[in-house]
Amino acid sequence: MRSLLGTRAARLTVTAVAALALTGTAAATAEAGTAKQSATPRACVTKDLKLTTNFESQAGGYIRVVAKAREGVTCRLDGVYPSASFGSSASTAVHPAEQAVSEGITLSGNKAAYAGINPKSTGDNGGIEFDRLHLSVYGDELNSVTLKLSESVTVDRPIATNWHARSADAVPFAN
Repeated sequence: MRSLLGTRAARLTVTAVAALALTGTAAATAEAGTAKQSATPRACVTKDLKLTTNFESQAGGYIRVVAKAREGVTCRLDGVYPSASFGSSASTAVHPAEQAVSEGITLSGNKAAYAGINPKSTGDNGGIEFDRLHLSVYGDELNSVTLKLSESVTVDRPIATNWHARSADAVPFAN
């Protein structure tokens, strides 16, 4: 008795069916991999965010920065400090108040991230008055925004906390 796969045409047919099955499996795997990658939001850039400030009295007074994603945007804000300065001089640029990177925060809808900026971390009477804050996501300084502060602040060695999911974690304490 002769095998069903004995003819050349039968072998070619089986090979073609097997190739189609493998191609379908590879395509399904590729689609699943794509879906998995898109579940992780992209990093936030400054233009993705609505940034606002307000003054807080805790810890001797500081500026609380609130970041929310703009409508239709979902992005991840790294747990590093915001890039900020009060003027064009390097001495008005903020420095980190924390020594480690915090957990990143995914922003979308009403979810907010908070950072605290202490404009004066020194104990003396020195400093320069400013009423504007230049602010951006760290690494996106070319696209910074300038925010008018509700009152002038004295700036001398400013420090900033990392971005945090809880406002209470974003209080900058001067050394």
